[in-house]
Amino acid sequence: MKSLLLSALLAIASSVSYAQATEVQTARGMVSIAERPERVAVFDMAALDTLASIGVKPAGVPEKLYLETLEPLKQGAEIVGNIFEPDLEALSSLGPNLIILGGRSSTKVDQTAAIAPTIDMTMLGDDLVAQAKERLATYGALFGKEEEAQKVSADLDERVRAAQQAVKGKGKALIVMTNGPKVTAYGPGSRFGWVHATLNLEAAVPDIKAANHGEAVSFEFINKANPDWLLVLDRASAIGSGEQGAKATLDNELVAQTTAWKKGQVIYLPAPEFYIAAGGVQSTGKVLQVITDTFNAAK
Repeated sequence: MKSLLLSALLAIASSVSYAQATEVQTARGMVSIAERPERVAVFDMAALDTLASIGVKPAGVPEKLYLETLEPLKQGAEIVGNIFEPDLEALSSLGPNLIILGGRSSTKVDQTAAIAPTIDMTMLGDDLVAQAKERLATYGALFGKEEEAQKVSADLDERVRAAQQAVKGKGKALIVMTNGPKVTAYGPGSRFGWVHATLNLEAAVPDIKAANHGEAVSFEFINKANPDWLLVLDRASAIGSGEQGAKATLDNELVAQTTAWKKGQVIYLPAPEFYIAAGGVQSTGKVLQVITDTFNAAK
């Protein structure tokens, strides 16, 4: 009898402990989540990446996940749209008690909120790593995975420190994105400016216009900038468009005259991780590792 009473009291205590709603910082302000989500649909790739790092498996996912490491999340999950457009009928059928949007799907908040509580977890700006850690801590609290989140956060901190040490004193960098034959550049304060800000990596061109898709530039621009390091995002590779790849686009006489090209200091960043799942802790860690390894290998 005492055992049954104790079990009942523990169950009540557990219920009461979560009766205190979790306050979630979203891209649109603070949102109160009243209960621990048991069935969650996720459309934001960064959120999927981070949730996977702490062992949270969504009940609903987009049709295309872009990252091979996230493909196992499809097993046992319902397909509820794509990263741009939720399938409202599939969502309603799934019956989630939380929907996570972000980035490309963030404009659909009002639509999905009619089905279930929805949070917009978009991340932007130079402090992407700090935001990624905040999201990680939030998901840890929301899903009862605080210990796992702390371990993942500590690992990310170590990767940041290693990358900072690797790039120190190694020269200036220019971040470019190729989209087939087209090239755009990014500098501090831009979508990918977190690389400069987080790693204290000096920019070869500090005053590039901070447009979401970068500033359209010519090969003459890259030649004149003459970066010591060229950090390259191949958008065609990231989205699987089949267009001309970054290596072919940049392989020309003007780019070949830069210090980066001459010294073999061109880093082709992990494309889906850097572009599609930016801010996911696993993706961010992979990008940092590639930067660390390449800079450390420089002579």
